[in-house]
Amino acid sequence: MQDLKVCLIQTSIIWENKEANFAHLEKQFLSKIIPGQCDLILLPEMFNTGFSMNTEALAEEMTGQSILWLQKWAEKLDCQIAATLIITVNKSFYNRFVFVSKIGIETYYDKRHLFRMAEENNYFSAGQNRVIHSIKGWNILPQVCYDLRFPVFSRNKTKADQLEYDLVIYLANWPKRRAHIWSVLLKARAIENQAYCIGVNRVGIDGKEIDYSGNSEVIDPWGNTEYLATDSREEVKILTLAYQKLTEIKALFPAFKDSD
Repeated sequence: MQDLKVCLIQTSIIWENKEANFAHLEKQFLSKIIPGQCDLILLPEMFNTGFSMNTEALAEEMTGQSILWLQKWAEKLDCQIAATLIITVNKSFYNRFVFVSKIGIETYYDKRHLFRMAEENNYFSAGQNRVIHSIKGWNILPQVCYDLRFPVFSRNKTKADQLEYDLVIYLANWPKRRAHIWSVLLKARAIENQAYCIGVNRVGIDGKEIDYSGNSEVIDPWGNTEYLATDSREEVKILTLAYQKLTEIKALFPAFKDSD
């Protein structure tokens, strides 16, 4: 099994302005990433609009401009890109996590837990299915923001004495005032599931005057922080996830074999 090279982009998001967000990200792509340098680029939740409930105006179909933009840059940078955006299907709206490559959408997951404190549950439909996506032999569980608070849904299941996934990813718009909770829960998800855990969050202030400090983080299967982004600053970080750590923890501390 090969190591996995990931790129975290902790960025500000211009409120409900897709073209401005595309242009802003393109500058970061061109200045920070060499084509072929990474396997997977991770963008924050609702990367093209911010965490907006303006579904009627902002929603796209799966062949819309934002997916095409992600596909174009996945080809230019020779990798897959993961992001969430507002997608409409049969007059329903979803906060959809997509993995996009040069050939288009590889896999998608619809956010299961909708953030009722912002009335997300009144504007979006909840996803029903867990999804596992594979890149270079790595099994990845995609999750979105508020999903982080619900450990049962992200539980790493054991099948034939093997864990279901190697990496869980949370793409988020998680406010600064709850940053401590974000960090604690990310570590908990890594430790309890004996997997890598990545959280990618935005920075800046959105259209509802909510402040985001980022605190994007990569945590290894032992619960150690391998990377913590600078507080309240845009940052692009490329790092390698070592598959050896996954085999090591399974051999030395196979607690997953005793899970419920």
